[in-house]
Amino acid sequence: MLRNKLIWMIAAAVFVSFPAWNVKAASLDGSHNLLCAPQIAIECGPDGQCEQAMAASVNLPSFFQIDFSAKELIAVTESEDKRSSKIKSIEALDGKLFLQGADDGIEGIRDGLAWSMSIMQDTGRLVISASGGNEAFVVFGACTPR
Repeated sequence: MLRNKLIWMIAAAVFVSFPAWNVKAASLDGSHNLLCAPQIAIECGPDGQCEQAMAASVNLPSFFQIDFSAKELIAVTESEDKRSSKIKSIEALDGKLFLQGADDGIEGIRDGLAWSMSIMQDTGRLVISASGGNEAFVVFGACTPR
């Protein structure tokens, strides 16, 4: 049983790091669109309680594209209703690509939030932080050139 857990943990680590194997720093400089996969999310409430979950369980798409020419994040889904968020700021600094934006969420609901994203230019590792009025999220994942 312990061996099976170890095998699954190794397989998960290999899967999570797969995009990093063939990533070149130049392709993560904002000159090429990226395909990103959010994987693990940590959701915190105003009481300080935090829970770890799969990204999909906090309503994140399995994949999203970063379109640098349109300055937009776009959910990659089969649905006709493609969610998107405008990128307000892009900056490369210290081997990382930083993106920032804010999103109103669902019209008529007070669910807007601000987000910040960092992508390691040498590995494609992704970290997103987002906060709204009563919640905060930290999301870990990976990106690869599209």
